[in-house]
Amino acid sequence: MGQSPPRRTVAPPFFCAIMPSTLSNDYSDLSFQAVVEQAIVGVYVIQDECFVYANATFAGFFGMTQAEFTGISLRKLIPAYFLDQSLDLFQRRISGELPSVRYISPAYHVDGHVVQVEVHGTRMSYRGRPAIVGVGIDATERVHREAELRQARADLQDLTAAMNRDREAQRAKFARELHDVLGGLLASIKMDAKRIRRRIADDAELTEITSALMAVTQEAIQTVREMSEELRPSGLDHLGLCTTIRRELRQFAARYDVDCIFDASPEVDRLVSLGTTSVYRIFQEAMTNVAKHSKATRIDVLLAHADGEFVMEVRDNGTGLQAVAPRSTSRGLLGMKERARDLGGSLTLEGVPEGGARLRLVVPAVPEST
Repeated sequence: MGQSPPRRTVAPPFFCAIMPSTLSNDYSDLSFQAVVEQAIVGVYVIQDECFVYANATFAGFFGMTQAEFTGISLRKLIPAYFLDQSLDLFQRRISGELPSVRYISPAYHVDGHVVQVEVHGTRMSYRGRPAIVGVGIDATERVHREAELRQARADLQDLTAAMNRDREAQRAKFARELHDVLGGLLASIKMDAKRIRRRIADDAELTEITSALMAVTQEAIQTVREMSEELRPSGLDHLGLCTTIRRELRQFAARYDVDCIFDASPEVDRLVSLGTTSVYRIFQEAMTNVAKHSKATRIDVLLAHADGEFVMEVRDNGTGLQAVAPRSTSRGLLGMKERARDLGGSLTLEGVPEGGARLRLVVPAVPEST
């Protein structure tokens, strides 16, 4: 019997060019080709800014067949707004500056709409010359979902900021109504009770009743004042942030028997673009957390201005964050962070090595011109 003719390798140039020498037999070539052609991820080769190979999956991302896609240039496929970046990444990988890189690139579909393709490519030799060999997946839906999620978060932040502004406006309105209307009515009742007491000076029983009425009325007046101050501290409008916080700290120290140390830069009350009310609400929430959880004996509050930023620090020497770890989803912390974000700043809460915790608010602000 005569010898059979030698078998021919049927793999296309792409497979032959990147096949390891250990897989050089026909069976291995065919197996490798089958894996690449049937892969659920796209496989591609770019050389001289053109796709010299793509499997059916990768070509399908753009609504093309392999034959239609082969030879297409990056300059034709990539939208103008991303083309310079795409060519730069290609050149840096070809030169070896970026041996491997992963990113998401916009590209035109054959029907004209833009798809998002996540690619991961590396520099290899193809037909004796440098090329980029890589894999890709269609990330269009994921990119769209992420964009929708970012928009939803932005909308939620805008809504939260609007709700905070509306809440503060309502608080200011209620504070004025309490102080001016209800406070005025109670003051009138107290004055009338005084007049009655003067006219019934000879009647001990009625004098006692009117005196008690006056005492209750005075207590109600004081309660109204406290409620009005809680809703909208009058000092913010008339005395400034520093004086208001200093007064609040004195009351806190007396109420909880805690040493409160306050330090403020002189120019803090002259800062523009500073949401004084939001800063004060963050301070209030921080002090509430200290009172509830820290068991501190000392609190240091710093208000400062440096390099165009306003900084507020509230630091205590209490049990720290280990005893009662703040959840990132707690309403108080979320509220403070949302207020900080609305001011264009940031807020952090962390434990300190020597014990206790420190809240730090940083907000862009500059002094008013003199």
